[in-house]
Amino acid sequence: MKVAAIWRHPIKAIGRERIAEAVLEAGRALPGDRVWAVAHEDARLDGDGWAHCRNFARGAAAPSLMAVELARSGDRLRLTHPDRPELIVDPDESPETVAQWIVPLVPEQRSRPVRVVRAGAQAWTDSAFPSVSIAGLSSLRALSDKVGAALSPDRFRANLWVDNTGPWEEFDWVGRTIRVGEAELRIEERIVRCKATTANPETGCVDADTLGALEEGWGHREFGVYAVVTKGGRIADGAEVAVL
Repeated sequence: MKVAAIWRHPIKAIGRERIAEAVLEAGRALPGDRVWAVAHEDARLDGDGWAHCRNFARGAAAPSLMAVELARSGDRLRLTHPDRPELIVDPDESPETVAQWIVPLVPEQRSRPVRVVRAGAQAWTDSAFPSVSIAGLSSLRALSDKVGAALSPDRFRANLWVDNTGPWEEFDWVGRTIRVGEAELRIEERIVRCKATTANPETGCVDADTLGALEEGWGHREFGVYAVVTKGGRIADGAEVAVL
């Protein structure tokens, strides 16, 4: 088994960035992942603590956000979308700018984006604990066969994609530790998926019933797993993955 791709999402639910390598730290999320999030007008945020995804702009409520692309240079981010002009911004210097930029991509009946907020000690991961999300390409192929179309990995916003496993083999890792390159991660739980995965990441349009296919084919809405880094170290494209 090996790492096929490493992805981070500097702004939660807003764009994605592929990287060749990273150095993981015990008890921390992937470096640079979900550092910021866009809070909406109805958000209930408690100081610097972690907050549930319902407080932020996200693809489940605004599918068009899935088509945002991102490139990072230091603290400056370049955001693009098929229906929006390019934006280059430092979210810390201008916390309202990203929110204003995505307003046209959010349905009118949804809460309005207001400002970017930086995560405190814990990244804005979808889990209540600092996690690294892992998914298998063979599972993606199995789901694609069920849907009847080739599904992009970008629908699932995983941090690590692993190849050369059996379909859904990663579910068997829950409660166990895996070695990825120099790092070790304990697999905590399966990831329950939401409507964001039904949107095409190139267009932002809903075009695949991923949740229905998961339920019909396997009796659940789970895809991928959350892991906690227990031993830090370097990971990279092509790094070996082993179950300990």
